[in-house]
Amino acid sequence: MADIRDIEIIAPNFKRRLSGVTSTIIQLVPVQRNLGQKIAVLGPGLPTNLPSVRFRDLIHLWRTPPGRRCRVWHARRNVEMLPAILLRDLLRMKIRVVFTSASQRRHTGWSKFLIRRMDAVIATSAKTAAYLEVPSTVILHGIDTHRFRPPVDRAEAKRALDLNPSRKYAGCFGRVRHQKGTDLFVDSMIALLPSRPEWGAIVAGRATGPHLAFEAELKDRVAKAGLTDRILFVGEHTNIPDWYRALDLFVAPQRWEGFGLTPLEAMASGVPVVASDVGAFSELISEGADETGLIIPANSIEAMVDGAATFMDDLPRLAAAGANGLARTSSDFAIDGEARAIGAIYDSLMR
Repeated sequence: MADIRDIEIIAPNFKRRLSGVTSTIIQLVPVQRNLGQKIAVLGPGLPTNLPSVRFRDLIHLWRTPPGRRCRVWHARRNVEMLPAILLRDLLRMKIRVVFTSASQRRHTGWSKFLIRRMDAVIATSAKTAAYLEVPSTVILHGIDTHRFRPPVDRAEAKRALDLNPSRKYAGCFGRVRHQKGTDLFVDSMIALLPSRPEWGAIVAGRATGPHLAFEAELKDRVAKAGLTDRILFVGEHTNIPDWYRALDLFVAPQRWEGFGLTPLEAMASGVPVVASDVGAFSELISEGADETGLIIPANSIEAMVDGAATFMDDLPRLAAAGANGLARTSSDFAIDGEARAIGAIYDSLMR
């Protein structure tokens, strides 16, 4: 438990269920602390190793931390913006409020009301910024490039996971459900693999509740195609970086996405990406001279088949795109850079 008198930034999390927003907080806060940002979390559903403050500690927000004119409250949801507005405007507590938006849709009237009352707004992509009606700063998400990194030996990385070390693998990682396009990936692999015996495919992720029948149907399709030993459903794993290191090609087949970190995780592992044109994917993946992958129309099996075949059938291009992806994530998408850019906004508000 942190002493709020020493805390300058509060990162609330008012949703118990794990989500992309929660994952962002979990990954960012330790990096921010390492960079000297005096930040702590508030709310349920977060690991106990993160520095945290209690709701009863908020009484101290009438006082400023040493050397600062205020504290910063960094909200990422409506439910976290509203209490901050009440603390600042009704109770006159000495805080400024930052909101990060990842949404790529028109905001409701209620959301617009809240967002207009922010002291600063961050958009996680240019597409997201286009839906905001207030000035914003675009700060793309970054990833931990120490955790996600290429293997020393990709064949050995496969062997460690009981995969065929002589086979190349295309992968699709994330929750197994229609929105995530898992069926598009499976169907594209069913079309591609029979004529490419040197390739296999991996689906890593969990299906829950109403999506279990969807997963069962996909496995049935694979069985009927006679590809059960080549299109593998490996479930959810805590060692997901190891699975990226075993891949040769990553496919991000989502029908909709708010931002989407999986292409960056693949690129940081030296793996080229074929991705649907959703979320921030077009801002993450480079096409052309420094190609790191391909952007394809969303919800198109034909485009996915063509895109994957482009790399499967051209191994020098596959290798070059993987190397370019590694260089791009290292230079442009390390999580330290994201944390520093956010920290600059904090500092401008607290000075």
